[in-house]
Amino acid sequence: MGKKKLVIVESPAKAKTINRYLGNNFTVKASVGHVRDLPKSTFGVDLENNFEPKYVTLRDKKKVIDELKSAASRVDEVFLASDPDREGEAIAWHISEILQKENKGLAIKRVLFNEITKKAIVQALEHPGEIVQPKVDAQQARRIIDRIVGYKISPFLWEKISRNLSAGRVQSVALRLVCEREKEIDAFVTEEYWSVVTQFIKDEVPFQAKLFRIKEKKAQIKDGDTAHAIVDALKKGSFTVGTVEKKQKRKRPMPPFTTSKLQQDASRKLRFSAKKTMMVAQSLYEGVNLGEYGQTGLITYMRTDSTRLSQDAIDMAREYIGKTFGPDYLPEKPRVYATGGKTQDAHEAIRPTTSLNPESIKAHLTGDQYRLYKLVFDKFLASQMADALIDATAADIINGDYTLRATGSVVAFAGHLALYQAVEESAKKEEDILPPLHQGDKLTSEDIQALQHFTQPPPRYTEATLVKTLEEKGIGRPSTYASILSTIEDRKYVEKEDRKFTPTERGKIVNELLVNHFPELFEYSFTANLEAKLDRIEEGEENWKDTLGNFYEGFQRELEKAKESLKHVDKINIKSGVACPKCEAELVIKSGRNGEFLACIRYPECEFTSNFTKEEDGSITIVQRPAEEMTSIACDKCGKPMAIKMSRRGPFLACSGYPECKNPKSFRREEDGTIVVVEKKPAEPTDIACEKCGAPMVIRASRRGEFLACSAFPKCRNTKNMERDEQGKAVIKEKKATAKEPGEKAAAPKAKAAAKKAPAKKSAAKKK
Repeated sequence: MGKKKLVIVESPAKAKTINRYLGNNFTVKASVGHVRDLPKSTFGVDLENNFEPKYVTLRDKKKVIDELKSAASRVDEVFLASDPDREGEAIAWHISEILQKENKGLAIKRVLFNEITKKAIVQALEHPGEIVQPKVDAQQARRIIDRIVGYKISPFLWEKISRNLSAGRVQSVALRLVCEREKEIDAFVTEEYWSVVTQFIKDEVPFQAKLFRIKEKKAQIKDGDTAHAIVDALKKGSFTVGTVEKKQKRKRPMPPFTTSKLQQDASRKLRFSAKKTMMVAQSLYEGVNLGEYGQTGLITYMRTDSTRLSQDAIDMAREYIGKTFGPDYLPEKPRVYATGGKTQDAHEAIRPTTSLNPESIKAHLTGDQYRLYKLVFDKFLASQMADALIDATAADIINGDYTLRATGSVVAFAGHLALYQAVEESAKKEEDILPPLHQGDKLTSEDIQALQHFTQPPPRYTEATLVKTLEEKGIGRPSTYASILSTIEDRKYVEKEDRKFTPTERGKIVNELLVNHFPELFEYSFTANLEAKLDRIEEGEENWKDTLGNFYEGFQRELEKAKESLKHVDKINIKSGVACPKCEAELVIKSGRNGEFLACIRYPECEFTSNFTKEEDGSITIVQRPAEEMTSIACDKCGKPMAIKMSRRGPFLACSGYPECKNPKSFRREEDGTIVVVEKKPAEPTDIACEKCGAPMVIRASRRGEFLACSAFPKCRNTKNMERDEQGKAVIKEKKATAKEPGEKAAAPKAKAAAKKAPAKKSAAKKK
């Protein structure tokens, strides 16, 4: 019997795949992502104590942690195999901290899997390492900076615009890109221009030529009169072929996928959102059941900005290309792609882990998995294939003072294009092919047209182009692109129209407030520089606490300026474009616990509110409330008739004398339409005494079921969870005992004190 070993990964799917490669001495468990984080309800960062974070166990991970502790207590070694990025390193560190408190002598090692294959797993376990603390520190710095920005700036949005809004360090910069592009579109002035196109046929091959020069100057036609005059002149003259230039161009393949390029091509070719691309890629990385092949990881780690390929991968590609396409498609030497800047080159590019053809395993994949795997598979192979050879021809056709140009190209050798073409390449038409043309050839035009055009504004961002821009500006990292885009959409700061991002009125207002009052923080270069500093922390070149200190010093200055300038800013309303049906003032969009609703801008003078729907063109429509239905039931308080009214929870009975008489009732409608009042179930007495005041407890009912409550309510508000024994008698439901970490009890009073302080700060800010 060898040593017992525990491998901890992030996801159950990955655990299942890895488990089949390891022997009986191994147990594989999943943490299911992070197990600890900053608290949700409090700030969680001690600014007075050098930014010390106060981590808490995530509420839904207590059971997972208990299972990991229990499994670790039965083994000799633990291998932490969370994902090979900053977040994965932080997860490994948190788990190590928890397990070492339970068993200080436990041997804990860090292993990295760039691909989930037997060879990679065995090699990683044979050569384990340690947790890389600078990588953990980079994640902590990023998390704390994001917490500072979110907690310190979001209250401004609540006060000046609406509740349920928030600011994010990177998401807000992405929103700024979308809003600034929209401003460019709004400010764009369309200009008219014209082109002249001539159709020819030679040797039964139709082709066209466009006016290129007028008297040795580039043709620029701004009006229709000039264009039609040129058409008339061309019709009177004759066409002769001038210079003919032929070149053979070599087109090299592009590198294999990085995260951003995968998201861009999946958006363009497959119409996948960035979020969907990463979800499908994750499933391919973690493993798919391939029948006879078993649970198999099909691609390498999908969060990377490296284009590097291992020698094994290159050998696999070259062998496949040689067998499938032949020696002509195989370059003499393997292709090596340069990686620029601060690329995190620890990972490879995204590639298949095996030479399994997508068609051969299609039956075992979902439609989305098959399409994305094929995209990765084809791009990987194409990156190691021979250059494409393109025969390009450009012919000038002379007619008096006018020179027309015909261009065309023919693929002489497909090379890598036989397997993978970019979207723009696959969209090219056959009309590009030219017949043989020689200097001095006389041509006869079939048709000459003057075509009117108008300049177009810059296009709105798609997911692909926004990811590309974020990458070019150094904003965000491979692991964050998908969450950035989904966050600004989930917060309703942007909408998608025809797969293009358009800022909502809410998004425009939030962006304007942030950019005007926090100009430095949400500047593109500031955000990019901060990302570069996080990279330097990861490389061990900067201290994370120093970086936090420098950031916070500048942030505080900007925060104080913003507080001063925002004192003079009135509450900003999100306009709906709809008039109040009561007073004809404008309705504005507000947020409540149950979502967005319309409210009169004159509140509290006018108390009109309504739900609304948004039409396809973006316009707002009031949801008409059903008319109140009077009943024959008399109010048991004042005798007036009761009416059926509607709330967000559904219909209810209310006294028609409201607001003087407030007497709501539940009801049910019988089969014959009769309205019957449903009285609340009276509290059921018990012989259990309240532990706080000694009064008897009673059984009450809520939407979540029965519970025990003190009969002295509202003087005593003590409640308890309950269950019934075999005789139906109520008994207090005891909480399940959970193993506490050492030090957890001592930390509780501090956490309570912080929780008490937090509401006081909020209310103070509100009064101010």
